[in-house]
Amino acid sequence: MLLVVGQIFRAHGVRGEVVVDVRTDAPAERFAVGLVLVTDSTAVRHLQTVPAGAWRPPATLTIESVRPHQGRLLVVFEGIYDRNLAEDMRGVLLCVDSDTIPASDDPDEFNDHELVGLDVVDAAGERLGELLRVDHAPAHDLLVVKLTDGRTGLVPFVREIVPEVDVPGRRIVVTPPEGLFDL
Repeated sequence: MLLVVGQIFRAHGVRGEVVVDVRTDAPAERFAVGLVLVTDSTAVRHLQTVPAGAWRPPATLTIESVRPHQGRLLVVFEGIYDRNLAEDMRGVLLCVDSDTIPASDDPDEFNDHELVGLDVVDAAGERLGELLRVDHAPAHDLLVVKLTDGRTGLVPFVREIVPEVDVPGRRIVVTPPEGLFDL
């Protein structure tokens, strides 16, 4: 499974440097010189209209240099050495394979990809749905659950409502307050 760790925002300067919006808690680990990132350009709107045979971003990019800049990173990738190529990279998602990310040593800390697809059950063990994704909101994370009736529910990822996460058992136990899924 590919995990997004950043997105190319725009070109910077004339020598191929790009501004990257970081989408990882560990930017120093994910954006180190020599690391190879997988690209996902499917989210780039302007690439949908590019004629067949035209230039497309490479499937992987190797980081040649990286430096911080105004809360983002400035990155040069091997082979991308002019502004036009860098500008063509606008919007490309930068990803890593989830298999390369080690599990946390902290029993109360989880990587999002470890939770996606787990069954969400109540305290009695009744299945409420399946976890679709984890949204990272300013106050706390939210579990996005596809409920058994087809609706989508949001569950605050706090200990009072989510007392147990059992990754090996493939389930998340929730004690939702009354009315949480009634909207």
